[in-house]
Amino acid sequence: KHSILRKIRIAVSIFFLLFTSILFLDIANFLPPDLFGYVTLFQFIPSAIKFAVLFIPSSIGFIIILILTLFFGRVYCSSICPLGTVQDIASHIANKKKRKKKFLYSKEYFWLRYIILVVTILSLFSGQLLLIILLDPYSNFGRILAQLFNPFINILNNFFAFTLEKLNIYSLYPIEIKSGYFIAALFPFLFLAFILFLSYKRGRLYCNTVCPLGTLLGIISKFTIFKLKIDKTTCEGCGVCSKVCKSECIELKSKKIDFSRCVACYNCLDVCPSDAINYQFISSGIVKQSSDKSRRDFLSKTSLFIIGLTTNALSQIKIIPQKESKVAVKKNSVSSPPGSKSIDHFTSNCTACQLCITACPTRVLQPSFTEYGIFNIFQPFMDYKTNYCNYDCTACSQVCPTAAILPLTAKYKKNIQIGKAKFIEDNCIVKTENTACGACSEHCPTKAVLMVDYKGNLKIPEITNKYCVGCGACEFACPTKPYKAIYVDGNLEHQTAEKKPVEKLDQKIDYKEEFPF
Repeated sequence: KHSILRKIRIAVSIFFLLFTSILFLDIANFLPPDLFGYVTLFQFIPSAIKFAVLFIPSSIGFIIILILTLFFGRVYCSSICPLGTVQDIASHIANKKKRKKKFLYSKEYFWLRYIILVVTILSLFSGQLLLIILLDPYSNFGRILAQLFNPFINILNNFFAFTLEKLNIYSLYPIEIKSGYFIAALFPFLFLAFILFLSYKRGRLYCNTVCPLGTLLGIISKFTIFKLKIDKTTCEGCGVCSKVCKSECIELKSKKIDFSRCVACYNCLDVCPSDAINYQFISSGIVKQSSDKSRRDFLSKTSLFIIGLTTNALSQIKIIPQKESKVAVKKNSVSSPPGSKSIDHFTSNCTACQLCITACPTRVLQPSFTEYGIFNIFQPFMDYKTNYCNYDCTACSQVCPTAAILPLTAKYKKNIQIGKAKFIEDNCIVKTENTACGACSEHCPTKAVLMVDYKGNLKIPEITNKYCVGCGACEFACPTKPYKAIYVDGNLEHQTAEKKPVEKLDQKIDYKEEFPF
């Protein structure tokens, strides 16, 4: 019996499922940033993109996956991919509810399978990640947790926090729930329903038909050194192995395994009464890989690597405008997260897994719809209607698995200008209602926004953009509706903000003079 392989596979898959889930469900931001890198290291597509961008040891996870695939087949699909484990759980439930339900051999959907892969390759030649965003298993798993389960955990937390508060127990605190576009949650919901339905009915059909990474690893598996094969001399032809094959890739008549579709679940090894299925050494060539530091060159030359809460919320604004603002805000661009270098760098490397969204303590990061263009749907952007970016925070840069957001220190981050504040005087209530305000200036961490004399005792905002970092605190604090009087226009290329000089006091203090109290 070879049940030990199956037990190891189950243990490893549960490990990766649990720890990957914890990353997205850590609503208190309790986990250390280093843990994120260790857990996401072996997620193939994020690791490959990070390798292309940074070329550092912590990005070689996909190379390890390639080596494992060349030796033993698609172990990534069976043990490391969290979405694959979710499908296995659904299949297991299906078998429990329908004891007579058994898998049967089926031919691969050859044209559909490879057309999806080819179209994905062609899209990558143009530098577009849309199909990767929509089909990458890790990124889809991340969106499911970020948009569906993370808010649910927040609701549970708040329920228990309010319940315990009535008992004078304050070990939990309520976390404000920030929500983005409806479609940002709708797509993960529909995708989850689609995945569960397919796995309930047909096991790993998604992995072997729709997923471009599954097809890529399947191609590499054809050159695997060790393959699962059926010994025709000892096989009794009972068909038990075919009935438990979730990939539906064991053909009884010819007693052959389509190893390009086999996900190395080892169910067949576990049930075979005659031990006729074993790993056998197969003489084959090794697939050569190459890499390039340029993201664009990486997409065209090595597409094989890829194809295949709120702790610092603003205080409640007491100023309530009596009139609606009239001048519409016209932003040239939204802001991409600090550390993303530019809109182009970010959109060319982000797979929209949304791990940064769940790590962001203020939830200013929200999934996009058309902000970056429809081909970059679901990639996070700085939504200053939701909140603002904490001046000292670098959480998103510490957890990004693809290096779309590069790691930052708090000191360096304070100098990065992701956008510039702009002021629409005709929307400001100081002008429209002759009312004192100053909320924008009060919340500006760099004092790029100051209040200057206007009329009588009134003061009005004045912006010095060279000090602005584009954090959005001013825009979030501005009380005018429906259009803000002050807003942040994103920089296509991130720039460096100047430090505002510290004003020195002219008055000298006489320390010899006694205190008056």
